[in-house]
Amino acid sequence: MGLIIWLIVGGVVGWLASIIMRTDAQQGIILNIVVGIVGAFIASLIFGQNINDGITVMSFLTSLVGAVILLAIVNLVRRGRVR
Repeated sequence: MGLIIWLIVGGVVGWLASIIMRTDAQQGIILNIVVGIVGAFIASLIFGQNINDGITVMSFLTSLVGAVILLAIVNLVRRGRVR
């Protein structure tokens, strides 16, 4: 059951981050899930918060910030600028 929750929350977080970074038209559902999960991992490394304790508002926001950071890095590498 935990894997399904990770996929759903990762998809939502990745989708919201892609809307914030204006890359929504370039991404599909699979990439949104990957961005959400990898973003959550990046945020847990940066902020030192364990996001695996459950879905809370703080862990959701932390994951969203991590996903936005990930998309900013990808935009920087791809285009040489952050949107």
